[in-house]
Amino acid sequence: MSDEQLTPGERRRKQAEDFTRKVCVKEQRRIKGKNMQDQTVWFGLGMFGIVGWSVAVPSLIGTAVGIWIDQTWPSRFSWTLMLLILGVSLGCLNAWYWVKKARDNIIKD
Repeated sequence: MSDEQLTPGERRRKQAEDFTRKVCVKEQRRIKGKNMQDQTVWFGLGMFGIVGWSVAVPSLIGTAVGIWIDQTWPSRFSWTLMLLILGVSLGCLNAWYWVKKARDNIIKD
């Protein structure tokens, strides 16, 4: 039944039900947010670890490969520096992906 076919009383009742439903959803979200405050420290430490390792590992790999290339085939360019920058860049992209994924999981729950 469309809104035009409803009587004024039914229309008000439907608006009240919609409003009540919206308030319930917001209240549940608020309660869930309060419960998440207990996990904030552990979540923060976990994110710190993920971000740290996701940047450190590609940086170290890039540096190691760059040192090997510089020692094996000397050139006027520093492969160590170039691959270090590439490793840090890839690590930052990787960290951004993991933080975004974790944030999306929190919002969905």
